[in-house]
Amino acid sequence: MRNETQKKVNLDLTQIDGNAFFLMAAFQRQAKKEDWTQDEIDEVLTECKSSNYDHLVSTLMAVCEPENED
Repeated sequence: MRNETQKKVNLDLTQIDGNAFFLMAAFQRQAKKEDWTQDEIDEVLTECKSSNYDHLVSTLMAVCEPENED
């Protein structure tokens, strides 16, 4: 997956049901809210679906980072 800018979505994956479809849908909703292009979203989702569940989670963890609420 190409991610030159290292964009991150403000999303805490630990607060979401572990179902693969729920995880990808939550990422997509948040990415849209944060003005990611559909191409950027599709690139992440395609990579998520390219292998097994562990790869899906790793891919999403690479682009999701919750903001600190300190």
